[in-house]
Amino acid sequence: MGRLFGTDGARGVANTELTCETAMAIGRAAAMVLIEVEHRRPRVVIGKDTRVSSDMLEAAIVAGLCSVGADALLLGVVPTPAVAHLVKEYGADAGVMISASHNPCEYNGIKIFNGEGYKLSDALEEEIEAIVLDGVKTPPCPTGGEIGRVSRCERAVDDYVRHLLSVTDVSLRGMRLAVDCANGSASATARRLFSALGADCVFLNDQPDGVNINENCGSTHIEQLADFVKKLKYFGGVAFDGDADRCLAVDENGSLVDGDKIIAALALDMKEKGELDGNAAVATVMSNMGLFRFCGEHGITPVTTKVGDRYVLEEMLKSGYAVGGEQSGHIIFRHHATTGDGQMSAIKLLAMCRERGQKLSAVGSLMERYPQVIINVRADAGQKEKYKADAGLQASVEAAGASLGKDGRILVRPSGTEPLIRVMVEGRDFDAINKLAVEVAQTIQAKLDEGC
Repeated sequence: MGRLFGTDGARGVANTELTCETAMAIGRAAAMVLIEVEHRRPRVVIGKDTRVSSDMLEAAIVAGLCSVGADALLLGVVPTPAVAHLVKEYGADAGVMISASHNPCEYNGIKIFNGEGYKLSDALEEEIEAIVLDGVKTPPCPTGGEIGRVSRCERAVDDYVRHLLSVTDVSLRGMRLAVDCANGSASATARRLFSALGADCVFLNDQPDGVNINENCGSTHIEQLADFVKKLKYFGGVAFDGDADRCLAVDENGSLVDGDKIIAALALDMKEKGELDGNAAVATVMSNMGLFRFCGEHGITPVTTKVGDRYVLEEMLKSGYAVGGEQSGHIIFRHHATTGDGQMSAIKLLAMCRERGQKLSAVGSLMERYPQVIINVRADAGQKEKYKADAGLQASVEAAGASLGKDGRILVRPSGTEPLIRVMVEGRDFDAINKLAVEVAQTIQAKLDEGC
């Protein structure tokens, strides 16, 4: 993880940690790198989520781009995967998404995609960081007609929805669904998408006001959706996060169908259709042990990566795998997308249910989920580094993991997007793993309080 960019772009509290000055500097530096690589006037597409700070940061990024001579095409409020798709469809040189994903409204972030729709390589991010933080290069100052121009795209939502519709020919006509848009980017697209598929939908949390994004709604707060679906006896529900790059579902009983279960079901379906390249599915170290066991029982090779959809995608591209994702609901379909796409995941899942004549509860019961406890310990960047450097603390965590034997595991990792160290423990006995997770979290907290 770099000094400016984390595992999913630059992120922080808008206007204090992620300031307009920083956003403008990132825009300027990105344009400088593009000009060096492309040897021409670059064009950059820019999307944003519904946060009150997104307009402010958009203006700053655009100013930085144009001040160096890059043109900006504003897409408006769209999901992150829309930027990743449209940058290639529109023949742009790069794409920028302004969003802090599932984080509360006071946060915001900047993600940059290359002209093929993939997140920037570590090397290019480091080059941008060096320009922004170290001033290793002096930006040009074009004048007159050499200054970048700004234009708006009015068809971005339609073009993106058309792309989503191209991934399935299965109608959802008559399927009663609840769709939670998290008061985020899906508010601009979900109604058009599900209406075109013929689903009978009720849309929840699709009235963004700038501050209600992810507020007790969406994929990080699934309870409201679960209660709604169960009470009204719907087929099921799907929930997105603020930038709609992840999706979770609930079945007709209000039970959660998380990313691991969605991956298990779709990987098996793809295998039976001969579409699962390499007969493998990619997951992260945070995925449930039940997913790995399910894969083994069905002739699917589980491939594991570090946490972060960029690492999932790297493995998919390197080895040619077709599907991969995270328990949190980031799922990538390599033949259709270059990043996680919540709405694509939703329609693929629902189309599979329609084709097979299955309820969502059947999908949820395919995989036995091991009990899992996750405890978050607050830790700033310095504390995260101290944790990683403390050999004694690492040894105590390893010893705790060894006590679980083959039927359990412990994973402790600093978050790449939030000021947290996550303690995850899995095993057969919930009471035992819960006790162990609390003990490990308390040990880490005590060490951090001591300054390690």
